[in-house]
Amino acid sequence: MNKQIVESLHAGFAEGNVPKVLGLMDEKIEWIEADGFPITGTYIGPQAVLEGVFMRLGEIGEGWSAVADQLIAEGDTVVALGKYAWKHKVTGKVCEVKMAHAWTLSGGKITRLQQHVDTAQVLELSA
Repeated sequence: MNKQIVESLHAGFAEGNVPKVLGLMDEKIEWIEADGFPITGTYIGPQAVLEGVFMRLGEIGEGWSAVADQLIAEGDTVVALGKYAWKHKVTGKVCEVKMAHAWTLSGGKITRLQQHVDTAQVLELSA
């Protein structure tokens, strides 16, 4: 079931369906962006994720996407392996980096995200 919830989350991302994505989150979700990422930090609650992450991704580039190529589930943890892609604001170049997300779920809701990404590569591509 947890794997299906994360699949639904990624489908919501692909559809641009923010209410669907936020609806899968626990009211006290802990969303952790990697140290060194342009919007690094820990965001608590869906509103903080919306304002602190989703609405700020434009600082990195345009047309932001997070695609999970593989999901690995065990117990209350689902790991998504995939890539981020965005378009550079100035050059228009499409940029891609590999990422891993460690999702924790409880009671049918996402309670935590830990982002893993090569932040140096993100910064280099976004400069």
